[in-house]
Amino acid sequence: MTAKAKVLREVFGFDGFRPGQEAIVDHLIGGRHVLAVMPTGSGKSLCYQVPALVKQGLTIVVSPLVALMQDQVAALKLAGVAAETINSAASRDVNVDIWQRVAAGLVRILYLAPERLMTERMIAALQKLDVKLIAVDEAHCISHSGASFRPEYEALHGLREAFPEAPIGAFTATADEAARRDIVKKLFGGKAEVFVAGFDRPNIKLTVQNKDNVRQQLLRFLDDHAGESGIVYALSRKSTEEIAAFLVEKKHRAVAYHAGLTPAQRADAQDLFMTEKGVIVCATIAFGMGIDKPDVRFVFHADLPSSLDAYYQEIGRAGRDGEAAVAHMVFGLGDIRLRRQFIEQGEANEEHKRRENRRLDALVAYCEAPSCRRVSLLGYFGEAAEPCGNCDVCLSPGETIDGSIEARKVFETVRATGERFGAMHIVDVLMAKANDKAVALRHTELPMFGLGQDRPRTDWQGIIRQLVGAGFLVHDIGGYGGLSLSPKARSLMNGGGEFRYCKVEQRGTKKAARAEVIAKISEADPRAGALLVRLKALRMQLAKEARVPAYVIFSDRTLIDMAARVPLTKWDFGEVHGVGAAKQEKFAEIFLAEITGFARETAAASQ
Repeated sequence: MTAKAKVLREVFGFDGFRPGQEAIVDHLIGGRHVLAVMPTGSGKSLCYQVPALVKQGLTIVVSPLVALMQDQVAALKLAGVAAETINSAASRDVNVDIWQRVAAGLVRILYLAPERLMTERMIAALQKLDVKLIAVDEAHCISHSGASFRPEYEALHGLREAFPEAPIGAFTATADEAARRDIVKKLFGGKAEVFVAGFDRPNIKLTVQNKDNVRQQLLRFLDDHAGESGIVYALSRKSTEEIAAFLVEKKHRAVAYHAGLTPAQRADAQDLFMTEKGVIVCATIAFGMGIDKPDVRFVFHADLPSSLDAYYQEIGRAGRDGEAAVAHMVFGLGDIRLRRQFIEQGEANEEHKRRENRRLDALVAYCEAPSCRRVSLLGYFGEAAEPCGNCDVCLSPGETIDGSIEARKVFETVRATGERFGAMHIVDVLMAKANDKAVALRHTELPMFGLGQDRPRTDWQGIIRQLVGAGFLVHDIGGYGGLSLSPKARSLMNGGGEFRYCKVEQRGTKKAARAEVIAKISEADPRAGALLVRLKALRMQLAKEARVPAYVIFSDRTLIDMAARVPLTKWDFGEVHGVGAAKQEKFAEIFLAEITGFARETAAASQ
């Protein structure tokens, strides 16, 4: 039995490695630098823990969170491994005692935060010891190209010089190609073996829904997840607290978690979530790394994440036990505007802002993907996939339009302009916008200039987003966001395959949207449309009398259902969507009188 197999069996109790682990273990045992990108739950920790025990000496593990370090150390001690952590949560006496054991060679694996490790005093002390291996956990924090850059990770580039004989292993669950290049450049000086395991988590069902009433959408979602553990991500601290309070009011077990709480409050919330079933944590992104609860059955995004990198990492908290889980997101135009504002108001340089805007573009493309969401998500990380059958688009395909002609117009424009410009410029060319850039580059002379004037600009913007989402166009995230053609696009240009897209909605005012709903109902059933107008007028009258907004009486959805059902008895009225017992008692007589009167008038008019 080899040394690594012996450690694997005797220490960790495993008969063999999972796919992707052994090659990483071999490289680190052999003294070579490694960047490993592996999906959540695939056993990243084992990839440096086994080499640490095979190589003898001391292994340093860099980790960003105290709680994460404590959990890892506790698990290793249970397995009989001499592991320790020196961190800010422990007293000075405890930390001194641990260091004395490290210096005496009694500790095999030592966990340190980057800011504690990268001090002159700590580096000098560790250089006197037999450091055999260094592992950097959550390595995406190193990269300016990533969505989770942490300045304290910046200094880790000095590890190669400080410990030239020790191989370094960097591990993360999420890093696109640009972030991977950045990590390799900074941490390894450009020289490291990169292992990218599959990003797919097929047990997680992916769904996206247009944002309407987030709280009601969340309640309806939770109807299918009663008694299950889950996470609701929201953008602001205030939102997490309000959503948690709302869920508690609706008889769910929910707690808020954000960076504004005291350490004790955060610890209490996390402990409750980790130790008990059926708890819902309503959290900002502060609730993330180190959460390793196997039976999280859902992740619900009440607001748009910052990027697909962040989204992938956040949904990765679900279904770690391999059982079915759901990642559900509600998504609206307001989210996009807010995210753009965050980027523009940030203190980063213009290059970083451009990169973050491109990441946001990719996320929006995922949300608007006309075909399999998993294909879109994995394609962002450079992984090809077939339709999954476990996302909302695969399970309930919406009506799509053959857009192959439109796609070819876009592809020709992208190709003719050199595959280096973003969506805005491509649309400018298609719409014959002779701006300074187009004139200077002589793009106004291209045969594609003005080729798309038969459609509004918003159509082309939506089509391009869906082309990205469907894997026909590729964003250069790490550069200036230029669009290039994928092999799939080149095949379509040569007559292979087709592109189908969802009709691009023309977003107008709420008033216009309401008028459109009435028009559609009237077209399908003129009587229902006419009744809906009457019911809206009655609702407005009641709202004015009560001095409350109209929706407090009944929502539009309730009135639409009422107009379709035409209830004529109090019992029928109670069956209408959104009519509870109290409203049935309060409003049934009033609305039934209006409906009955309308029915009589309609009958009389038809005689």
